[in-house]
Amino acid sequence: MSAAPFAKGGGKSIQPTSSFAGDDGSADPELAALMAGHAAGTTPLRDVVARLAATRVLVPVLAELGAVEETPDGLHVDKEAAAGVVALEAPDGRRALPVFTSVASMAAWRADARPVPVEAPRAALSAVSEDWALLVVDPGGPVTVLVPRPAVWALAQGREWRPALVPGADGPTVDPEVASAVTVAAAPVQHVVRAHAEPGRKAEVAVVLALDPGLDRAGLDAVLAQVNARLGASDVISERVDSLELRIGAAR
Repeated sequence: MSAAPFAKGGGKSIQPTSSFAGDDGSADPELAALMAGHAAGTTPLRDVVARLAATRVLVPVLAELGAVEETPDGLHVDKEAAAGVVALEAPDGRRALPVFTSVASMAAWRADARPVPVEAPRAALSAVSEDWALLVVDPGGPVTVLVPRPAVWALAQGREWRPALVPGADGPTVDPEVASAVTVAAAPVQHVVRAHAEPGRKAEVAVVLALDPGLDRAGLDAVLAQVNARLGASDVISERVDSLELRIGAAR
């Protein structure tokens, strides 16, 4: 993933820890290898996040932002604080905290950024406290990894991240716990004949609904609203699924 889709903005503060006196600013070799493997399609993101949980990262602090600065790739920097951590804006509008594996990767992203070393779980906790959904590791490359919201929450809470999608014989499939939670949430809604989960096309997980025939637009909207509300109230879904899409399937 390139850094270009992200726009900067929103300065926030973060406090460094004091346990990195001997840190030379280099990347953790194991994390770097896992990130390279993920970029090559040979390492699952789950392994990257697991290593990240035990790793120091560098959070960038920008001492001064111009009122309206434009980066070489055409992105805009909004001045919101004299000094502070900068949030990136993902293509879907969510805010992301940029973190770096090394001083070199941060300098490649922005030479005037000051590195603040923190444990990755602490960086995730700071992102969650600011209502920033994502982490972006090394947005300036050489390898960039986007850490999704459920993984950020798990990092912040010191828990193992369990992705909603797991490898299957014919490609990714929805984890059984998540699939069961989708069925439990959606199936009891009136006019829903069946409900199941599968990997999404535009979102991480698709909830596929088979509905009673003959519903008018108002009836369909009411059913979808109820399904959405029940999905949103599910702890399993909120903790493990980054994004959902609803699809209408055949009732058969």
